[in-house]
Amino acid sequence: MLKDGKAFSGYSVDHVGAAKDFHGSTLGLDVTEEPAGLRLNLATGGAVFLYPKDNHEPATFTVLNFPVENIEGTVDSLTEKSVGFERYDGVDQDERGIADTDPGPRIAWFKDPAGNILSVLQA
Repeated sequence: MLKDGKAFSGYSVDHVGAAKDFHGSTLGLDVTEEPAGLRLNLATGGAVFLYPKDNHEPATFTVLNFPVENIEGTVDSLTEKSVGFERYDGVDQDERGIADTDPGPRIAWFKDPAGNILSVLQA
């Protein structure tokens, strides 16, 4: 019934303008403004919808993951654009904030302007 639908994910932000600038300019994503919010057009063909919410509370979990080929280079590039990487107690992270989750991916977490958690990861 739903398997053939073009499903998409979404989450709230507190300021659409800041979200547009961050996702478009800082992260370099294809962003489309829509009447009810922003559409992030992903390279996979999928999309994520960001919508404004007056009483927005940031997600306490990772809402969007970006697989990358070179996590060190990606983290360095984002750091140059003033993106700060999160540090978590009990997680072994290097000086850049990259965690090796062996047997899982190498991953680094950061927040969008609304405080939602995103990540870059390398298999």
